[in-house]
Amino acid sequence: MRIPRPRSLAGQLFAMQVVLVAAIVAGCALYSYVQDRAQAEETARRQTTAIATAVATSPAVVEAVRSKDPTAVLQPYAESLRHTSGVDFVVIMAPDGTRWTHPVPGEIGRTYLGDIRPALRGETFSETHMGVLGPSVRVVSPVRDHGRITALVSAGITIDKISEQVRKQVAALLAVASGVLAFGGLGTYVINARLRRHTHGMNAAELSRMHDYHQAALHAVREGLLMLDGQRRIALINDGGRELLGLGEDAVGRSVAELGLPAPLAGALLASEPRADEVHMTADRIVVVNTRPVSSGGRRGTVVTLRDHTELQALSGELDSERGFTQALRAQAHEAANRLHAVVSLIELGRVEEAVEFATAELELAQALTDQVVTAVGEPVLAALLLGKAAQANEHGVELALTEGSAIEDGLLPPTVPPRDLVTVLGNLVDNAVDAAQGSAGARVAVTLTTEDEELVVRVADSGHGVDPAAVDAVFERGWSTKSPGRGIGLALVRMTVARHGGSVELAQGPYGGAEFTVRLPLRSEAVPA
Repeated sequence: MRIPRPRSLAGQLFAMQVVLVAAIVAGCALYSYVQDRAQAEETARRQTTAIATAVATSPAVVEAVRSKDPTAVLQPYAESLRHTSGVDFVVIMAPDGTRWTHPVPGEIGRTYLGDIRPALRGETFSETHMGVLGPSVRVVSPVRDHGRITALVSAGITIDKISEQVRKQVAALLAVASGVLAFGGLGTYVINARLRRHTHGMNAAELSRMHDYHQAALHAVREGLLMLDGQRRIALINDGGRELLGLGEDAVGRSVAELGLPAPLAGALLASEPRADEVHMTADRIVVVNTRPVSSGGRRGTVVTLRDHTELQALSGELDSERGFTQALRAQAHEAANRLHAVVSLIELGRVEEAVEFATAELELAQALTDQVVTAVGEPVLAALLLGKAAQANEHGVELALTEGSAIEDGLLPPTVPPRDLVTVLGNLVDNAVDAAQGSAGARVAVTLTTEDEELVVRVADSGHGVDPAAVDAVFERGWSTKSPGRGIGLALVRMTVARHGGSVELAQGPYGGAEFTVRLPLRSEAVPA
C-alpha cells in the first residue's frame, strides 16, 4: 500500500488560508445577519411608533371617534395610510378593544388580539404578538379627547415582511461574501503558487530536515564558504570562511569592501565574472579563491569557496629546497668524481705528493665552510639549510658566506617559532639574494644570524642591483617579481610568516651594493594570534 506523501508547505498554507478566509467570511455573514435582523425589527418598531402616534394625535381621528359610526370615516383613512406608509395594518379600536378598522374587513367589530392595558394607562408601547396576519411587531398608542382616552391606535409590520427584508439583505451580503471568498482564495492561490516555486514543492518536515542538513554541512566543511547577495554583502559564511579571512561573528550583513581585506582579494570577491583557483593572501594566510555568480529572483549574488593554501605553499617551498639540495649534491658528486679522477691520475703518474696536496686542499676548503656554519649556528635545521644553500649558490657562481659574529645557540628558539617557519623565511630570502647576485661582479650573498634585545635577527645582503626605492612597498606584495610571470610569492610568504610571529621585516641598501633584508623575530614564548 502506497503511503500518501505529505502535502507541500505551500499546499498546507493554502488550505489553512482558505479555511481561515471562509471562517472569517462566514462569521461576518452570521454577525451581519443577526445585526440586520435586529436592525430591521428596530426600524419597524420606530416606523410603527411614528405612524401610531401620528394617527392618535390626528384631529380628524378624534372627531371621527365622536361620531355614531367611526368605522365609516376611519376605515378608508386607515387603509389609505396603510398603503402609503408601508405598514401591514393600522387598527383603530374602542377602549374595550373592539376594532373599528382592519385590513381584513371581516375582522371589524371583533376584539383586538394583543395587550392594550399599558395604552389604557396612557402609555405608548410596542410588542411582538401573534395576530390575524401572523406574528408582528406592533405599537399601541392612546387617542385623547380633552385628556380622556376615547380610542386606541395599533400599527404593525408582520415578522414575515421583516424577514423578507432581511433575506434580501442577507442575499446581497452572501453575494459580497462569496466575492470576497473568491478573491481571497485567488490571492491565496497566487501567493502560495509563488511560495511553492520557492520551496520547490517541499513540505514543512522536508524543509526542516534540509535546514538541519544545511547547517550541519555548513559547519562540517573545513574549507571556507561565503555567499554574497546582489549588493556584495555577506549573506552567509561558515566557520572556515571566518577563520581564513580573520572575520568575527558580525561578518554577516557587512559589505566586502568594509571587511579590510587586501585589495586583490577584495577585488576577486567583488568581481562579477567567475574566478577559478586564484591564489590570494590575507594577513597571515594564503588562500585559493573560486567564485561563481548565482542569479535568484532577478538578484545576482556570488558563491565563494576558499581553500587554505598556506601549509601547501610551505611544503612546496620545502620541496623546492630539497630539490635544490639534491641538485647541489648531484653537482658536488660530479665535482668530487672529477677531483677523484685528478687524484688517481696524479698517483698513476707517480706524483704522489702532488696528489696528497690536491686532495687535502679540497677537503680543507669544504670542511672550513662546514665548521664555520656548524660552530655559529647551533640550530641543526638552519645549519643544514645554510650548507645546502651554499652548495646551491656555488653552482650558480655566487659565494654564500656567514658573516662574523653570527651565533645561534641550539635551544634558543621558543616552541612558538617552528623550524619550518625559519626555513620559509631564510630560504626565500637566500633564494632571492642568489638570484639577484647572479651575474654581478664579485657575486656574493652574506647571511647574518644573531640575537639582539631578545630578538632573533636574520639579515641577508646581496651584491645585486638593489631594489628601486619606488618599489620598496610593493616587493612584499604577492605577484611582484623582476623575473618571469607566475612568481613573486616568496617575499609575500616571508612577510606573512614574520607577521604571524609578531616580528618585522625591513628592506634597505646593503653593504655590497644590492638589497639587504632584515628580519626580527621576538624570542618569547607567546605567539601572536593568527
